[in-house]
Amino acid sequence: FSKLGLSDPIVQAVSEQGYTVPTTIQQQAIPAVLAGRDLLATAQTGTGKTASFVLPILQSLGGERKLRGKRIRALILVPTRELAMQVEANIADYGRHLNLRSMVMVGGVDAEPQKHGLIYGVDILVATPGRLLDMAHQRALYFDELDVLVLDEADRMLDMGFIEDINKIISHLPEQRQNLLFSATLSKEVRSLARTAIENPVEISVIADSSAKPDISQWLITVDKDTKSALLSHLIKTYDWTQALIFIRTKHGAAKLVSQLEKRGIKAESIHGGRSQAVRTQILADFKSGAIGILVATGIAARGIDIDDLDRVVNYDLPDDDDDYIHRIGRTGRAGASGEAVSLVSKDDFKRLCAIERRLDHLIERREIEGFEASKVVPVSILNYVKKDSKKSYNI
Repeated sequence: FSKLGLSDPIVQAVSEQGYTVPTTIQQQAIPAVLAGRDLLATAQTGTGKTASFVLPILQSLGGERKLRGKRIRALILVPTRELAMQVEANIADYGRHLNLRSMVMVGGVDAEPQKHGLIYGVDILVATPGRLLDMAHQRALYFDELDVLVLDEADRMLDMGFIEDINKIISHLPEQRQNLLFSATLSKEVRSLARTAIENPVEISVIADSSAKPDISQWLITVDKDTKSALLSHLIKTYDWTQALIFIRTKHGAAKLVSQLEKRGIKAESIHGGRSQAVRTQILADFKSGAIGILVATGIAARGIDIDDLDRVVNYDLPDDDDDYIHRIGRTGRAGASGEAVSLVSKDDFKRLCAIERRLDHLIERREIEGFEASKVVPVSILNYVKKDSKKSYNI
């Protein structure tokens, strides 16, 4: 890391976190950001993306400069509360030997402590778009001293409908600023946003970087929809799964599944948009510490959980979007560890399975579990389907 031009206090902090060799995205992005260039980066989950912008921002803001009240110097926009807290935790870890202030600004919690935290100014603010706009409208903060804007997981923010909020935020920012956009995919919508926010950027892509490819064993079980919970319970008990992050479609389904598991003697918890931020934060902390072993989550947690040694991810329901599948399974197999991704697939998942396997460019291994054979057969995917963008359907 010292060869990338980072200062000794930052290199020391990175070393204390156990990192010695920069990842590919870090090797390419950090020098460009330090040189003051705008950046358009495509990077998958688990590639070390966060450090690739946090470290050079810490470096650039590390000099002597008096903070003014209600002003911020760097703004990092993210799609979810969980990701905001994770990024801010990284900032605290990497900047532990620097005299810089950072904070999180998200919805779902009392706004008053956030307003108070802004009174004396903040070097780095990590925020979700909605709460940031609310605070700006209340004149709790001003953008006239902003130096750096980061749009993290831009594709996810657009998927969640934040484009209008993002454009409003950008319209309030100083024209002279550094812009960094990170996205797992470069869709037309992301490129359109990039044209609005970024001028003559350096483009970096590590999507096809085999050295960053995680070691994830993927397999699926075809099963009838009404026996999924029994099958999941069987897998947890038979294979002694002490840790699993289980993705499900709805918050009602999450609560129901937790109840079904507990009736079979399996302790589990759930996080979803219907739970308060304080509860979600505590559950995530307990899951990371190992106090909770089985966590059922709706898609809101797909990019907010960062655990180096998460054993497995289970797709109880396949996601509607193949990108979301990639992000989900990217929660495991991180930081050089191996992981497992298991999907429970019923007949009504067939089109989703086709999309996922087409994205992977291979069929996922199928396994059968005695006593749980599907009566409604799930056909083998056809990999050369043609996607109809307008209706998200497939010719098969």
